[in-house]
Amino acid sequence: MERKKRVRTRYRNLKVMGVPKDLAWKAANSRRGYWFTTHTVAINMAMTKERLINRGFYDLATAYQFVHINY
Repeated sequence: MERKKRVRTRYRNLKVMGVPKDLAWKAANSRRGYWFTTHTVAINMAMTKERLINRGFYDLATAYQFVHINY
């Protein structure tokens, strides 16, 4: 678990996900918490909706629209 908290590891993982170097460094070197850093540009570029769906996460916005259109 400690490995994920290292700046080097965060930086490397963000670069692998296609984030530019400068944004990846700013997000990785941030000392703010995980909740704060999820609202940064770098994380939003790395964790797209399509990537989350491919990983098996459920798209709540689509499910909500489906329920409200059909009822």
